[in-house]
Amino acid sequence: MKKGLKIATIGGGSSYTPELVEGFIKRYAELPIRELWLVDIEAGREKLEIVGAMAKRMVKAAGIDCEVHLTLDRREALVDADFVTTQFRVGLLEARIKDESIPLKHGMIGQETNGAGGMFKAFRTIPVILSIVEDMKELCPNAWLINFTNPAGMVTEAVLRYGQWDKVIGLCNVPIGAIKSASAVLDKPEDELFFKFAGINHLHWHKVYDKTGAELTEQVIEGLYAPGAKPEKVVENIKNMRFLYDQVRQLKMLPCPYHRYYYMTDNMLKEELEEAKNEGTRGQVVKRLEESLFELYKDPNLDYKPEELSKRGGAHYSDAACEIINSIYNNKGTLMVVSTRNNGAIDDVPYDSAIEITSVIRAHGAEPVNFGKFPPAQRGLLQVMKAMEELTIEAAVTGDYATALQAFTLNPLVPSGDIAQTVLDELLEAHKEHLPQFFAHKAKATV
Repeated sequence: MKKGLKIATIGGGSSYTPELVEGFIKRYAELPIRELWLVDIEAGREKLEIVGAMAKRMVKAAGIDCEVHLTLDRREALVDADFVTTQFRVGLLEARIKDESIPLKHGMIGQETNGAGGMFKAFRTIPVILSIVEDMKELCPNAWLINFTNPAGMVTEAVLRYGQWDKVIGLCNVPIGAIKSASAVLDKPEDELFFKFAGINHLHWHKVYDKTGAELTEQVIEGLYAPGAKPEKVVENIKNMRFLYDQVRQLKMLPCPYHRYYYMTDNMLKEELEEAKNEGTRGQVVKRLEESLFELYKDPNLDYKPEELSKRGGAHYSDAACEIINSIYNNKGTLMVVSTRNNGAIDDVPYDSAIEITSVIRAHGAEPVNFGKFPPAQRGLLQVMKAMEELTIEAAVTGDYATALQAFTLNPLVPSGDIAQTVLDELLEAHKEHLPQFFAHKAKATV
């Protein structure tokens, strides 16, 4: 009999935590979790207490032998943990709103994980994830880190490259939505199809095959993108906008919903500006949604995940994290789309970089399914974006201003030149509290 597991969740006061708890409960026969530690910071204390009380009610209602602990002391939670999950947001939703509204003010995409805002989320997040890794090396050196903090691909690569921590898997809910969408178009159960994803987080493409090996990708393209077809709704936080049919047909692969920012930039920017003027940026909408969710969570009789959580934009994240843990713990060999080290699976990006790809999940981690080379249209965008990621990660770690500017210049969603520098400077000033690495560096340079 294997010993009971200890799991530490950093960002335990998140509105997604009930889905995580639900996922652990339904897998309890395979995944004997004895301790679940929910960790947050002082600014998140109230949410941690609300969602923590709800997690305890859920566990009690399920009748399982699992203790739920709440703490503001990360190190206490990490001691002898078997798995660590990360779902935190540095600067909370106020930081997201700045990431969205400042670029929009200058006429460029303002989005949580893409463009200038996405790079700043990485600048704030990467130093924190690396400090968590340092604690893990000391307090739980055998633990696995399952990260679904965005930008998940860059965070995973930072852990691999700068944290020197191999036991990490990054996770995103977008491929799950894409699988469900294709399955619906084909009117076939998901388990009768094989999905071959490759790329990087929020910039992958995929193909679809049936159980005889016949490729069905073009059928899905016709069903989703041909004139008159209704575009799919894969994630809540991206406008359900069309793609250009001729362009997708030429790809012969299915694009990620986030490709709209690169393939339909003009229309996406127009939509964002209109939304910001009316209901507010997505961060402002989410803030209101979260407030109503936490009012629900306060109900002392609520002991299950409410349906309203699906509107939050991250549906399936937490459940997928539970399945990764289950597959590692039980060496199941589950096929999942995750961020992991390339190891040559994609020819077109560095061997040691993080990619998002269909992988087999076993006790030793994620084994990517070999993909090979991309055609020119995909390869060109992928290589630019991977280089941008490398520069962004380096800037986040070193606090080097020129490297950050270079990353801005390379990003297709940020116009180059003076405007790039203006937005970089404005965002640096807006997030000064959470970016000490840049300001220490700047002070040193001035001296």
